[in-house]
Amino acid sequence: MTSNIESERVLEKQRWKFAIILPSIVCILWILCFVLERGMGWDFHKAGIYPRKLENIWSIFTYSFIHADWKHLMNNVLSFFILGICLYYFYSEVANRVLIISAVLSGLILWCIGRENFHIGASGIIYSLAFFLFFSGIIRKHIPLIAISLIVVFIYGSMVWHLFPWLPDDPVSWEGHLSGAATGIVLAFVYRHKGPQPPKPEWEEEDDDEDNEQEDQYDWKENYEQEQWKEE
Repeated sequence: MTSNIESERVLEKQRWKFAIILPSIVCILWILCFVLERGMGWDFHKAGIYPRKLENIWSIFTYSFIHADWKHLMNNVLSFFILGICLYYFYSEVANRVLIISAVLSGLILWCIGRENFHIGASGIIYSLAFFLFFSGIIRKHIPLIAISLIVVFIYGSMVWHLFPWLPDDPVSWEGHLSGAATGIVLAFVYRHKGPQPPKPEWEEEDDDEDNEQEDQYDWKENYEQEQWKEE
């Protein structure tokens, strides 16, 4: 009993470490990229997405590393760190795929629908993770995951207001937010059968046990009849 508790504690620690490590690495890379840009006096804004410009399509892999200022960077780092931990802790089986597809697909959608200007920042990824976590919990109808959905709404519910333009020349890339949200919803449906699932109701488990017992009895009778026939 004690060994089981100890092993569970070890597994839980490993689970938390796994959930923290990769989001931390991504956040550190974003910070290093920003510090390098400012420290060297460089300008990385051309690594942002410029919609419908074919020679710039490669930027769907780089736009999330570029930030306008410290406030922009810190907002994205904090949000991604929290949402990333939730993703890797509760959906570890699909976390890597969700993160990579969130970055690429939201960037591709932004490249298709965005205004003709450079779009930078990791907001698309953050919106994708937030909407993935919210809709995954609702779709699976599993209480712990629904609780995560409600926490996401409580902390990031105001994100919904930034999905659409409120000003003619809105400096915020609402198209990036919308692209990320759409990506997160699609991924929640695509991976609804992967990762944690709600436990089976007890009556379903009892039915399964009864079916197995009936199959065993049927196999025993069939084998017995075959043996009798051979003896005859």
